[in-house]
Amino acid sequence: MGHGGDVITELTADHREMAALFEQIEAAVPAASLRKRLLDRLTIEIVRHSVAEEQYLYPAVREKLPDGAALADKEIADHQRVEGLLKDLERLDAEDRAFNELFVKLRTEVRAHIWEEESELFARLREACLPGELEALGEKVRAAKKVAPTRPHPGVPDAPPANKLLAPGLGLVDRARDLLTGRGGPD
Repeated sequence: MGHGGDVITELTADHREMAALFEQIEAAVPAASLRKRLLDRLTIEIVRHSVAEEQYLYPAVREKLPDGAALADKEIADHQRVEGLLKDLERLDAEDRAFNELFVKLRTEVRAHIWEEESELFARLREACLPGELEALGEKVRAAKKVAPTRPHPGVPDAPPANKLLAPGLGLVDRARDLLTGRGGPD
């Protein structure tokens, strides 16, 4: 969950973890219970990552890039679509055909989002920020991921200050639920 380094290094490492989980889920066919457990872990990683980006990365994008508001709005819209897919997948059994269809949509959305961030957004942000600013953002992102929710909450505000106020409480409730159900633990 915390990798160290500046914000770009941190978020890129998250992207690699997500890619590995997608591969594990794809390889787990037809083991439905394993696929569901891996999807729970993927959901936890995606939600924590998204919440941290919405709290710290996108406000920096808005501030530092000339077209930052439009870029941040597009990235947040991507998050909303992904969160909706995660919520829908949460309700399905891994044996359902609908599960596979939604999983493919999720994988496609997340891969496209990652590609956009890594090929355009991160490079532009690296040019616009001082190294110390990127390091400070990395610290803030790591701290946010520690208290972020672990489950999709599509109706929750995704912009500061509301998201910064609500995320820790939702995260506490989610982690308590995860502990009680064993969700997200080792396979």
